[in-house]
Amino acid sequence: MVFGRSDHRRRTAPVDPLTLKILVAGGFGVGKTTLVGAVSEIKPLRTEERLTEAGRPVDDLDGVEAKTTTTVAMDFGRITLNDELVLYLFGTPGQDRFWFLWDELALGALGAVVLADTRRLADSFSAIDYFERRGLPFTVAVNCFDGADQYPPEAVREALDLNPEVPVMLCDARRRESVRDVLISVVRHALRADARRREPALP
Repeated sequence: MVFGRSDHRRRTAPVDPLTLKILVAGGFGVGKTTLVGAVSEIKPLRTEERLTEAGRPVDDLDGVEAKTTTTVAMDFGRITLNDELVLYLFGTPGQDRFWFLWDELALGALGAVVLADTRRLADSFSAIDYFERRGLPFTVAVNCFDGADQYPPEAVREALDLNPEVPVMLCDARRRESVRDVLISVVRHALRADARRREPALP
């Protein structure tokens, strides 16, 4: 039997993982901050401020009356999916008055999560329209709040008038495993969309 270190010497040097940027968007109070915090392996950056009386005329609290804080810039977190892939998560503010930040946050993003609440499903349209206009692939994740009516993904797809290729999933934004599945869906969908764009056009 021959002993030696030849196999060890042939091992390749560690390769830095691929880093990808994912946006987490959706309506006011839908659970974006919770989602980022549930899955982030680092202490998430949060820019939350308390809701005040001055904001009541512009912040629609129907369905989220217990909410006391709101994101005013972004949430930020990081998750390592495997040795080769790390995702940086950027949560967008939900109110219309902070939309000027979205263009900056969207720069360089691979794809997005549109988090939806069946009690306020119409609040998802703005985010969906934003990503559709910019051609940014997204997955719709329905956050299953306690006590909220639950509907099958295809019913949500029809209600939101989504294209057939857009993934729709049910999730619990409080659970790491559930959020991780949503993020994997975003990456896969974005990579498929990129592959379709690269396909040569038929003569």
